[in-house]
Amino acid sequence: MIAQLNKLGGENGIGIADIVENRLVGMKSRGVYETPGGAILYHAHNKLEELCLDRDTYHYKQGVGLKFAELVYFGQWFTPLREALSAFVDSTQQTVTGEVKLKLYKGNIIDAGVSSPYSLYDEDIATFSEDEVYNQADSAGFINLFGLPIQVQAMKKQKQKK
Repeated sequence: MIAQLNKLGGENGIGIADIVENRLVGMKSRGVYETPGGAILYHAHNKLEELCLDRDTYHYKQGVGLKFAELVYFGQWFTPLREALSAFVDSTQQTVTGEVKLKLYKGNIIDAGVSSPYSLYDEDIATFSEDEVYNQADSAGFINLFGLPIQVQAMKKQKQKK
């Protein structure tokens, strides 16, 4: 699969990365990498994670991915932290499966469809129309509670100005 994706991606200018990296010892280095197959797989997998993971897990996993990459780049594969992060990632991937359709064109990966038996998206729930899923009036209470920290901060600033 990687060989085929490398061929397809390479023919479409996918996966060329020109980056300045921060080495472990503190200096910067520049590298140009070509990973067409990896870029396509990464993009497709990310689309499945967006569909199958809840918001908090998805966002936290993105941060874990950055730390994981740093550990690998710094040669710290055989560490307890990497093992713990791997266990977390393994746990998050239990329902990340499905079908992803992509179009490749002039260096771009364009989403053309995604589906999964574990999708958390449900058109009947995520509607802006009237529905029987929840009471729209409940949003007023949520908005008041969610905005409370900002309101308290504004009130404190007003008192400090006096």
